[in-house]
Amino acid sequence: MGRAAAPGAATARIRAAEPGDAHDVARLLEALGYPCGPGEAAERIGLVRDDPRQHLLLAECEGEACGLVALYTLYSLVHGGELARITALVVAPERQREGLGRRLLREVEALARRSGIARIEATSSASRTGAHAFYRRCGYAEGSLRFLKTLGD
Repeated sequence: MGRAAAPGAATARIRAAEPGDAHDVARLLEALGYPCGPGEAAERIGLVRDDPRQHLLLAECEGEACGLVALYTLYSLVHGGELARITALVVAPERQREGLGRRLLREVEALARRSGIARIEATSSASRTGAHAFYRRCGYAEGSLRFLKTLGD
């Protein structure tokens, strides 16, 4: 039997991020380990909003942003169709374990389904074992191993 949603998840409002959310987005990205200032966050929000393949959703609890999820859709040559990739998912530390992360996942899953996308994947650093356990509890299976290379001067 599934777990009932905690009060935070039940009352959270999920909406698209707006340019005025830059301070909240910067705060949440810093909580995820990717600090940026409000100016840079505003620029990122603008880029996402201008790209029909990207989505940035905020969870709002009692008028305050308490979580975010970013989704990118792309055509996959190897799968022969569109796929969706979750590139960021974070819940404010003081609001974790209330079902908000699960609620944000369900929102992007529904968005992907409405777009005719049948495959969704999440990226997560190898060191984020708590996040890996969370994704497994939400029905995600381990997939491909990724390799990264920073291209610098």
